[in-house]
Amino acid sequence: MMAFDAGKATRSALPWLFTFLWIAAIILALLLFVGAPVGEALSGFWNGAFGGRRNAYLMATLSRSALIVGMALSVMLSFRAGLFNIGGEGQLVAGGLVAALVAVLLPGPPLLVLVVAILAAMLAGALWALLAGVLQLFMGVPLLVGSLLLNYPIRYIASYLVAHPYRDVQSGMVQSHLVPQETWFAYFPGTRLDIGILFTAVAAAFALIYSYWTVHGYHTRLNGLSPEFARTVGLPVRRLTLQTLALSGAIAGMVGAIAVFGIHHRYIDGMLVQPLYAWTGIIAVLLVGMVPWAVPISGFFFAAVQTGAAGMERAAGVPKEIALVVQAVIILFVASRVSGALTASRGDGDGHV
Repeated sequence: MMAFDAGKATRSALPWLFTFLWIAAIILALLLFVGAPVGEALSGFWNGAFGGRRNAYLMATLSRSALIVGMALSVMLSFRAGLFNIGGEGQLVAGGLVAALVAVLLPGPPLLVLVVAILAAMLAGALWALLAGVLQLFMGVPLLVGSLLLNYPIRYIASYLVAHPYRDVQSGMVQSHLVPQETWFAYFPGTRLDIGILFTAVAAAFALIYSYWTVHGYHTRLNGLSPEFARTVGLPVRRLTLQTLALSGAIAGMVGAIAVFGIHHRYIDGMLVQPLYAWTGIIAVLLVGMVPWAVPISGFFFAAVQTGAAGMERAAGVPKEIALVVQAVIILFVASRVSGALTASRGDGDGHV
């Protein structure tokens, strides 16, 4: 089993520390470009991400980070296995939709309904991810393409279901009925932060243990590093692929359930797509090079950027879209690092021929 090397982890973290410093410099340059008062804007950013009365904005950052980190963990598990599953958005939508419909339609004790709805959401996410795996293994559709394309059918299916047969007509909105109030996630005392973040924390602990200290996690990482070698040593690559995709999709489905029971208390059309939780999760994973322990930190960082940008807009009139600009810069940075790594890899290969 793969052991956790603290020294190696520290060395791998140093380049990313410099990355965050560069990001801070870019934010400063953007503020100067738009002519904003830097001190006031930075104060608004900090307060918007971590301040507020009774730390209300910090709670908002933590609430958003629960969803981003959850999606990042889902992506990380599949990416480390060499499976470029970018269909997390579809798996997230499948989980959220099924969680809401099960909670609305299933009679029974509230706790039982909640448990069944969360498990059903995880199953829905897993099955939607498995569909992409089946398309690759048995029909030759690349996982990158299949998982991406599967985002769209489930979005339209969800839109139809909450716009017609399961719509809350009296609300005047394209959304389902409210789930029973008894199934809503409780808030931590004195805050507006729901206990859904505990599900993400458990998922993060599981992902860390799975990645570093389990045989299955070691096998999937070996498959990610060299599928040909994994086949040569007799690993069941096809089974590992399907199991990893199911695990990745199940976590995405769970995140959808967290959004339903902790934040919106129903399924609203677009509620899991427009905030870009899945795509932000992908960026968060790539930013830290798929290092498991660093993924929650990266996800929290992106949540803070988004809530802090809203704080800057309130305090200094800086457009909150600056957060999207920062994310775009990060994408370019990650792309340059990946391109550089691939170029170096090809160079090493040529040197050994």
